[in-house]
Amino acid sequence: MGVVLVLSSAPMSAENTGSILGPVLAWLGLGRAHVHLLHGLVRKAAHVTEYAILAALWRHAFVRGGMARPAVAGALALAISVACAVVDETNQSFLPTRTGALGDVGLDSLGALAAVVAAQLGCQLGWRRAVDVATGVLLWVAVVGGLGALALDLAAGAGGGVLWLTVPAAALLVVYRRRRSTSRT
Repeated sequence: MGVVLVLSSAPMSAENTGSILGPVLAWLGLGRAHVHLLHGLVRKAAHVTEYAILAALWRHAFVRGGMARPAVAGALALAISVACAVVDETNQSFLPTRTGALGDVGLDSLGALAAVVAAQLGCQLGWRRAVDVATGVLLWVAVVGGLGALALDLAAGAGGGVLWLTVPAAALLVVYRRRRSTSRT
């Protein structure tokens, strides 16, 4: 939770992270609008990721410590993570370089929920199967979302950039996984 609070401090404001991410994204050949969009997406993905990790660590501590059964541990981890998100965003609302947002609490909560659900599925399906399912879902998200982003880029007159590489790569991986799974049966 200390790391979460450090990440929500003034040095991690959008202006500061933009000065780091902006040049890297521009180096990839992305236009100003794409750099701004991707910077925002990276920041929002960080919300989901950090709270997923936080919930996973709390759940792990409760289960390994013998304090709760997995389902109860997941509920406790989710509750603590959501409470931390509320405190975090409230704290940010008092900092001049940050803004607290209810939408960010929602993203944080979704990240925590995703980790708890993934852990529960891992217990029920087995971790190998849970990872396989998650990989398939994420690849489909990459294909469909990438095609949507590419269509928007083309409609706006932008070139599409790295999407011309990443979308076909994700589609090829979907096809490869499907063929691999049908050849095993």
